[in-house]
Amino acid sequence: MAFEFTDKNFDAESAQGVAVVDFWAEWCGPCRMIGPIIEELASDYEDKAIIGKVNVDDNPEISMKFGIRSIPTILILKDGEVVDKQVGVTTKNKLAEKIDKALMQVA
Repeated sequence: MAFEFTDKNFDAESAQGVAVVDFWAEWCGPCRMIGPIIEELASDYEDKAIIGKVNVDDNPEISMKFGIRSIPTILILKDGEVVDKQVGVTTKNKLAEKIDKALMQVA
């Protein structure tokens, strides 16, 4: 199951390793389309990366910090720094490629 990032836990949970963060909202149709993909990736990368979601309505601080203007937006972070970004709906394979690339980068 995808991790739930919040304004309170975000910095601690994304500071080390690879984190994949899906910025979404309940009312967003495209967000609901990508939700199952995020859940599958969370299972596929369970011991390799933290994969989770941020509800932009409930956690405005993180959204403002990263300048999120459109959802869904997926950020891939390595040791707390953004290394890749996907705005809009995409495929599981494209996201997996981005995650794999981040995992292979030497810190």
